[in-house]
Amino acid sequence: MEYFDKLLDLLKTERNEDLSLYEDQTKSTSVTERRSLGLSWYPIAIRNTEIGRGEYLTVELERTTHQDVNHQFRFGSSVALFSNHDAGSDRIEGSVTHISGSKLKLSLRSDELPEWTRDGKLGIDLLFDNNSYDEMQNALKLAKSIIKEDDKKQSQVINLINILTGLKSPTFNNNLNQYASKVLNEKQQAAVQNIIEANELAIVHGPPGTGKTTTLVQAIAELIKRGETQILVVAPSNTAVDLLSEKITEQGISVLRIGNPARVSDKMQSLTLDYKLAAHEQIKDVKALKKQAAEYKKMAHKYKRNFGRAEQEQRKALFNEAHKILKDADKTEQYLIENIVRKTQVITATLVGSNHYTIKNLSFNTVVIDEAGQALEPACWIPILKAQRVILAGDHFQLPPTVKSNEAAKKGLTKTLLEKCTEQHPEAVVLLEEQYRMHNSIMGYSSKVFYDDLLKAHTSVASRKLFDNDSPFLFIDTAGCAFDEKTEGTSVVNPEEAVFLLKHLSIYVSELKAELKDDKFPDIGIIAPYQQQVKIIRELILSSPDLQEIINHITINTVDSFQGQERDIIYLGLTRSNSEQNVGFLADIRRINVAMTRARKKLVMIGDSATLSRLPFYAGLVSYADQLQVYQSAWEYA
Repeated sequence: MEYFDKLLDLLKTERNEDLSLYEDQTKSTSVTERRSLGLSWYPIAIRNTEIGRGEYLTVELERTTHQDVNHQFRFGSSVALFSNHDAGSDRIEGSVTHISGSKLKLSLRSDELPEWTRDGKLGIDLLFDNNSYDEMQNALKLAKSIIKEDDKKQSQVINLINILTGLKSPTFNNNLNQYASKVLNEKQQAAVQNIIEANELAIVHGPPGTGKTTTLVQAIAELIKRGETQILVVAPSNTAVDLLSEKITEQGISVLRIGNPARVSDKMQSLTLDYKLAAHEQIKDVKALKKQAAEYKKMAHKYKRNFGRAEQEQRKALFNEAHKILKDADKTEQYLIENIVRKTQVITATLVGSNHYTIKNLSFNTVVIDEAGQALEPACWIPILKAQRVILAGDHFQLPPTVKSNEAAKKGLTKTLLEKCTEQHPEAVVLLEEQYRMHNSIMGYSSKVFYDDLLKAHTSVASRKLFDNDSPFLFIDTAGCAFDEKTEGTSVVNPEEAVFLLKHLSIYVSELKAELKDDKFPDIGIIAPYQQQVKIIRELILSSPDLQEIINHITINTVDSFQGQERDIIYLGLTRSNSEQNVGFLADIRRINVAMTRARKKLVMIGDSATLSRLPFYAGLVSYADQLQVYQSAWEYA
């Protein structure tokens, strides 16, 4: 099928680009450099070893220094354990099965540790993530073959594929009981009703602050109430999966969280397979078998190299016995896992995690994909092929998925399944229209540009201010101030704009202190589009005596890091200022939509209208601020 051939080509292009970027980073770098890039832990200490599933050795290790350095290791990451005595030959590969703080567990492709691990100087390297690409590629190939073979047993999946690829229209059963809820507004209830009635596809379009997660959770609870025994709920990021898992659990629904939660809370850990297995009354049998096998192996290892035939036979017999016992342990463990999975009402995972060995061969009546606006389409097909019906939820006017290859992006890899299906099947879409986050004037421009002016602010937030005569929205124009941008490597900086932002923030913080007196101080988010500009602002704020008292209330980061979050006050420094009117990736107006809609009670935007207004979006924004009489020139603060 041509549809999947195109996706396979785009995925291949993206994989090649990602691999070449990885190789550039790691090819000739020292372990110190790799560590600073978050690609290595070094030095580490081995804290524990035990025989895991499939006779693979599970190793628990801890980084003993540089514990505050950010890293890119995740559940499922492919890694190599190495010795820095001879990092070329002394290395063994495995994958991360658990991660918490500065400790992680590896499943090694071996049943014992190599000799060189006893000599110290150990570390782990992050390997290229072939697994995610393989899973996506396999899903696309499977979808293609299902369509080609046209097997009658697969008729429901074929029907779903045809709908999602735009060849057929979705159908609905309108004869079901009307859903009603006291906790949801009218549009949220309509979205739940739409999900219940959908035979193959329902879409919840949730703009910022409209309660999309709340709506999804209520829909899942209602489906279970109406007789569904098990639902698969997935999202692209661990953070989104954790949030859904917690909210669903609060409804009294049993949840199994596949993979490793990003949130380190007892509540989250209790939903994982590791926790549920450890709590199972029969797990002691598995542990006893593994202990017995370990004893046999230990006895076998006592036979040194120079031994006779009888000892050789004895050694072989001990290894065989250990192998047989471990097979029994695996069988028992697999039975316990199946038992846990069978009893669970909702299984949650990331998109790639939905093909985890524990649920690989399961199929579901309903699969829910949240944050579908941030999900690469090839990844969505992994859970979709397990489903008869798919619920897509998200907002394609917020951040798109990350694509590293410009070629793949241009040819359509950033266009999500959510966006395609919303265009092709408007009858399947319910737009949530009431938002519970922003003041009217903060919401207004986004509503007009992205949501056909349909967004309404709930009465509790519509006119909420930090103090009586405060202006919830400000656009401060730096045109003519000679705040020129500079290029730093691949990043763009604007030091003068950063200094101005600090100056304005300091004045505003003084006002807040005077007005709010003993009230709780509001939280502040400062957003800049470029990492280097974030760095400059952070350094200025950390060294500002005026702000030390409230420093814990301030977060400074890029737009991507703020997706899904909100703050009382948002400062957005647009950074670009040049005579060529070059705006770089500010041309992706979805990013600015995300940045603007993080604010609850106050949004201050700082930018050069002379550079930005080449794009209609920014020209319209300046004119919107003008209409509201909240447009100012930076000259007013000179």
